Amino acid sequence: MRHSRILAAAVWVAVLGVAGFGAAYAVASWPTGTRRIAGEGPDATLVAAGRYVATASDCIACHTAPGGKPFAGGLAMETPIGRIFSTNITPDRETGIGAYSLDDFDRAIRHGIVPGGTTLFPAMPYPSYARLTDEDVRALYAFFMVGVEPVREAKRANEIAWPLSIRWPLALWRKAFAPGGAATFDPERYPDPQVARGAYIVQAAGHCGACHTPRTLTLQERALDETSPAYLAGGQVVDGWFAVSLRGEQAEGLGRWSAADIVATLRGGRNREHAVVGSPMNDVVVHSTQHLDDGDLKAIAAYLKTLVPGPSSATYMADRSTARDLANGRGAGRGAELYVDNCAACHRTDGLGVPGAFPTVAGNPTVLSPNAVTLVRLILDGSAMASTEIAPSNLGMPGFDWRLSDEEIAQLATFVRQSWGNAAQAVSTSFASDVRRALRHERSRDDRGVQRQATSP
Repeated sequence: MRHSRILAAAVWVAVLGVAGFGAAYAVASWPTGTRRIAGEGPDATLVAAGRYVATASDCIACHTAPGGKPFAGGLAMETPIGRIFSTNITPDRETGIGAYSLDDFDRAIRHGIVPGGTTLFPAMPYPSYARLTDEDVRALYAFFMVGVEPVREAKRANEIAWPLSIRWPLALWRKAFAPGGAATFDPERYPDPQVARGAYIVQAAGHCGACHTPRTLTLQERALDETSPAYLAGGQVVDGWFAVSLRGEQAEGLGRWSAADIVATLRGGRNREHAVVGSPMNDVVVHSTQHLDDGDLKAIAAYLKTLVPGPSSATYMADRSTARDLANGRGAGRGAELYVDNCAACHRTDGLGVPGAFPTVAGNPTVLSPNAVTLVRLILDGSAMASTEIAPSNLGMPGFDWRLSDEEIAQLATFVRQSWGNAAQAVSTSFASDVRRALRHERSRDDRGVQRQATSP
């Protein structure tokens, strides 16, 4: 009798499991209807407008592989589920989007659905692009169909392990978390037209939240606009670099930055005290923001300055005692010794660097971030500033992984995070070791990719 009950319960569990799977598959497979937008002929004015929107959207950064043709895809993107390779978005009819109608293009851009109904991985930021206006989508379509050279380049297969490689569950994710047609941008929500324009660029074309807004365990952004304090609050590690908060925190965010500082950074990759670090944001400046007009850069800055501070784990209050101690040879501890030996020549004993050349480390949001991965990575591997039209010198910082142990890296990073008035959590030796190991894996993977390209027909 007992065995019969167990068997009956198992049968019911199996039936419910099959029914649940069937229901989920049915919901995922149910077609998504989208509103059609009216098209118009791709004249020169519309193509030029589309080129500007594509620049603001930084399409070329993700859809161009190193050494590849513009927009032909093939760039590898590391994601929590595996490596995704970007697609060819040139107007080649066989391997690109040349056969797309305006409606096909709109469904892919704003809804994440390609012809045939397959859902795109959200590495394509369609939750943000959902806020693009009809006019900008039409202009983008005109640019990609007329203003881009067609390139025959087949897409590389993604490197995602089964079962995460199964595509139909993505439709459930899209239907649950991507706003689609419900995300129409409303400029009337903002009392200032300049702030409204900045909000539109940041939320839609610029898709800033795709990197600078924290995500949940199911990988959707916690917020898509400023109605939530999570929006642009930082918290993602992108290609090994921590995306800092763009809100008003005094230590970890942009609270002590002026609007002019923000504009200068977006235009030239640096301002008098700070500089962009890491390849992801360097690409944004080089390919996108440096080419935007002054009015739009000022609008972005105006919008970002409206964002109130979020929770902060670090503080900064300028304190010159560290500078005095180092200048007089009184710096205590191994961290101070390492700073003087390896860092002070550029960043100075006062931690203020050289204006416009070497960034300050005192009160620097990257230094004070809740996740110290960028700081540790910089010490280990170095970095170079973006080379832009107004600031072409790509000044660089060397890496010190060849001469500093994991313990010394941790001691140096901790000293920097806790001196000159900086007050952030210490860095452990195990954390430094983890970052070093990740860097070695990254270099090995990149070397294999270069070898594979060299041997491909």
